[in-house]
Amino acid sequence: MISPVGNGMKRRKLVMVAATVALGAVVAAKWTDWAPWDLWTPKGAVAQAEKQSAASRAVPVEVVTAVKKKVPVRVDLLGTVTPIASVAVKTRIDTTIRQVHFSDGAMVRQGDLLFTLDGSTIEAQIRQAEGQLARDQASLEGAERDVRRYADLVTRSATPVINLDNAKTQAGVYAGAIKADQGMLDNLKVQLAWCRIYAPISGRISMAAVKEGNFVRQADLQPIATINQMAPVYVTFAVPQGSLPALRQALANETATIEAAIPGETRKASGQVTMIENTVDMTTGTVPVRATMPNTDELLWPGTLVTVQLSFREEEAVVLPPNAVQVGQNGSYVFVIKDGVAHVQPVKVARVVDEENVLESGLEGGETVVTEGQLRITDGSRVSMRATKAGS
Repeated sequence: MISPVGNGMKRRKLVMVAATVALGAVVAAKWTDWAPWDLWTPKGAVAQAEKQSAASRAVPVEVVTAVKKKVPVRVDLLGTVTPIASVAVKTRIDTTIRQVHFSDGAMVRQGDLLFTLDGSTIEAQIRQAEGQLARDQASLEGAERDVRRYADLVTRSATPVINLDNAKTQAGVYAGAIKADQGMLDNLKVQLAWCRIYAPISGRISMAAVKEGNFVRQADLQPIATINQMAPVYVTFAVPQGSLPALRQALANETATIEAAIPGETRKASGQVTMIENTVDMTTGTVPVRATMPNTDELLWPGTLVTVQLSFREEEAVVLPPNAVQVGQNGSYVFVIKDGVAHVQPVKVARVVDEENVLESGLEGGETVVTEGQLRITDGSRVSMRATKAGS
């Protein structure tokens, strides 16, 4: 039989154990922010709510405003600078150079003296021709006197007519000889004039291929100098045949302009398209085009390869920075922000002008478009916006 006293001691022990457990639970709740009553609260619902809150947190992105403005319709090509006029200076006689009258690479004007050649041989030939001419002129005078004398004798029947005829023939021979002498003399004077070579055009002259004392021949293939006209000049380039209708229309409207840029040079040269070749090259599918450039500052140098920006006209279009447009499986698109939410908007890029994407369709202008942070958002993501930094 169990004693009542034993039963009372067991109950006290159980109460003490329960109190100890309860105290431990309170201490644990103090240090771990967990309470035993949480066992009966919707702990999963709270965790899910926290996850949803984290998912709805705004993603920081950089944005710009899509701008609608006038932009040029143009193509970028490669061209070559060619002089409008270029003269290869060559000698027309075989002789020695006496003097060079210009500095290598200098600007010369039309009519400037460039070279003096040795003309002593021609001068001697001129004196010889002048002597021949004087002799034939004297002979002609004697023949004419004979004609007059025989004519008087014939009128008095003092000499046969044949003597008069012979005198006239002799006078004619001397007259012809004088013309030949005069022609030879004129030719020698022209050759003597060739001993002084003048600039036929204004422009920049090359280095002299030969200097004083060198013998030059008219049969030499290499010119003794070359003059290139520097202002204005041509820029010649090839346009794809697909752009030919637009170019012809622009040329008719006098709106076809070009800008030529030299690699390594910040300045650009402007000009007007002045000529389209009359046939398309069947091999390349292009047509040669020539533009006239004033080039008053001599920025363009003959023979230089330049980058040509050919503008047909200007038109209104929406433009965006390059980093705003993304490319996916379905084509190009941008993220447009409306009420703090990013939405995917398909766009079509027509061309790139001055490092800006010109849109053919997709935006009307004025939309807020994401330029940085696209990889962190999807269609419908909430975002916090900040303006794109300058230069980024």
